Amino acid sequence: MLDWALQMAASPERQAQLTERALRHAVQLSHPLGVTKDALPQDRRFASPLWDMPPWNRMRDSFLLTDDWWQEATRDLRGLSPQSAAQVRFALRQALDAAAPPNFPHLNPEVLARARETGGLSLLRGMQSLWEGLANGASSTSGPHPDFSLGKVLAATPGKVVLRTHLMELIQYSPTTDAVQPEPVLIVPAWIMKYYILDLSQQNSLVRWLVAQGFTVFMISWRNPDAEDADLGMAEYLQQGPRAALDAVQAITGAPRVHAAGYCLGGTLLTIMTADLARRGDDRLASVTLLAAQVDFSEPGELGLFISEAQVTLIEDLMAETGYLDGAQMAGAFTLLRSKDLFWSRFVREAMLGERDDPNDLMAWNTDTTRMPFRMHSEYLRQLYLDNALANGRYRVDGHALSLSDIRVPVLAVGTESDHVAPWRSVWKIHHLTKGDVTFILTSGGHNAGIISEPGHPRRRFRMATVHAEDHPGDPQEWFDRIAPQDGSWWPVWADWLRARSGAPVVPPPMGEELDDAPGSYVLMR
Repeated sequence: MLDWALQMAASPERQAQLTERALRHAVQLSHPLGVTKDALPQDRRFASPLWDMPPWNRMRDSFLLTDDWWQEATRDLRGLSPQSAAQVRFALRQALDAAAPPNFPHLNPEVLARARETGGLSLLRGMQSLWEGLANGASSTSGPHPDFSLGKVLAATPGKVVLRTHLMELIQYSPTTDAVQPEPVLIVPAWIMKYYILDLSQQNSLVRWLVAQGFTVFMISWRNPDAEDADLGMAEYLQQGPRAALDAVQAITGAPRVHAAGYCLGGTLLTIMTADLARRGDDRLASVTLLAAQVDFSEPGELGLFISEAQVTLIEDLMAETGYLDGAQMAGAFTLLRSKDLFWSRFVREAMLGERDDPNDLMAWNTDTTRMPFRMHSEYLRQLYLDNALANGRYRVDGHALSLSDIRVPVLAVGTESDHVAPWRSVWKIHHLTKGDVTFILTSGGHNAGIISEPGHPRRRFRMATVHAEDHPGDPQEWFDRIAPQDGSWWPVWADWLRARSGAPVVPPPMGEELDDAPGSYVLMR
């Protein structure tokens, strides 16, 4: 804020522009009919027609124009560093979101109207909901809702645990077709989340759908670490995770080559393994699919605001006391990225309007948080976020620096339009890092909902194009402007992409040695 104030003080031209903008807003507000909706930023918090009536419309207009002024005041200020500008914008947005009129019952016409309609019962229900939330904690970590039990409703695709290391269980899913593609699919989810985001209810389980398309699917289920795992780092996650899984998949199926897919942080780890295999001349991977996964962290979006030398040091000090980073702490950071939707709108709906959302599978999964071991999380933040070592050729595995330019296998990368965790323009940078063909899919939705985009889901769309190794990819905006959107789910085109890089169908391979029924025991660890 001091950096911003000093640069603003040294920029009289910018001050004059902002003064003129404030005067224009004041003229708009003084008009007898108020401000026309077309002149206001669109905000779903004010969607109710009750906000069009005086005096509520004046409060709405004043707030939205104030918000607009501050956004302009923190944009394109000469001399202000991009990091400072982003931090100021973020802090001001948090303050404005907290001060918005809908958050106060006496300033919210919807809350007052509901209270009149219900004789005050809505406010009583809201107080009860607020009290329960305070009693149980702002972010429940007790596991899924009882209506969404694991193994019955969620994570219910039939399969067997066929390998167990200290850090992961490997699940092989039972075939449902008479013939399958000869190359199995190994999926590496992020250990920042439970794997069953990819195996939710029957109708939107990516795993179940992929098995039904004639693929032999293996899934890593990560252990939820505790204090005893504090010294486990990225090397242990690589060795006991995708490396061990790849060996097991080939031993069980006899397949010489494997399709690998990684989600979020799992995709980053998969890219590390792919580059290491390429360095050693190991061609066991037939293709690599990266789902909302970053490998170049130079522009990580607003999550990067939490990751500086000072912030990482603070996180390390917190983890030193327990040996891990608690899931509730990470959930709080992610909530801040979208506080307007994930906190304040929910607060108004539950605590003031007395409404309760009916639980769904995604909400149930979201409460099932995980922990991060001290050493691994510190290495991840320092080497990948702060140093961007993987993209810059400085990340080392077994003493050798990796170069992503060694990767020649076909890559399919999926970004999501409103991703606050792995911004799609950051995911898109894979085009400039590998030497193979890159197919990029940009789908509607966010970090989770954009990936869980089953066929038949309404209002879904995606863009898709392939850039061959010999072609110049351009930049993300050029790509976006050039590629027309298609309606529907991206899942079928991914299955077609995998089939085009697979052999002729064969009979399903045998199941591995059964250690447990899916979903296994690690996913149940709290």
